[in-house]
Amino acid sequence: MNWDVIFKYIPLYKKAAWLTLRLGVLGIVFAILVGAICAVIAYYRVPVLKRIVAVYIELSRNTPLLVQLFFIYYGLPKVGVSVDAEVCGVVGLAFLGGSYMAEAFRSGLEAVDKIQTESAYSLGLSRAKTMRYVILPQAVSISVPAFMANIIFLLKETSVFSAISLMDLMFTAKDLIGLYYKTTECLFLLVVFYLIILLPISILGSVLERRLRYAGFGA
Repeated sequence: MNWDVIFKYIPLYKKAAWLTLRLGVLGIVFAILVGAICAVIAYYRVPVLKRIVAVYIELSRNTPLLVQLFFIYYGLPKVGVSVDAEVCGVVGLAFLGGSYMAEAFRSGLEAVDKIQTESAYSLGLSRAKTMRYVILPQAVSISVPAFMANIIFLLKETSVFSAISLMDLMFTAKDLIGLYYKTTECLFLLVVFYLIILLPISILGSVLERRLRYAGFGA
């Protein structure tokens, strides 16, 4: 292990880590929005839309992110739609993550006892207020473990961004290995920087899960 090489490469990995984290966070934010909308549609069984959501979830969950990125980045330009590499990464991550978030949210929504919905309606709450004040807080607390697992999964999936020439952590590691053959040092830095990104999120998820388990939530 050559520590001089490691210290020399750290600035390159810091830049790549920032790109990885920035695109990952953007993709996850959009995935949460897509997942929440799809989960509500599936929960209320909205005609027509529920079928579209079901097809989207099956398509997204049963195709690899790499294939989805290739379709967006290399396929869409064939029909006149050019997509920037960073936009492609965010859209691909949101498309894949939206289906996983939708299933996590849906399982949380369906875990809330139906009698609570009926009680809210009997008290005069509208459907929107029942969802906002009664169902959603409990559903979110129940979904936290799956929710955090999906976030970690999606951040790890950013490793395929190198396939569309984004200089993320994986691209940087492969590029340096190809140029200088410092395999051990490059892979060591790759592992370290992924741990720096993912370990705090994993710890935060555990803390949130414990704190949200009160008054029967998440039990």
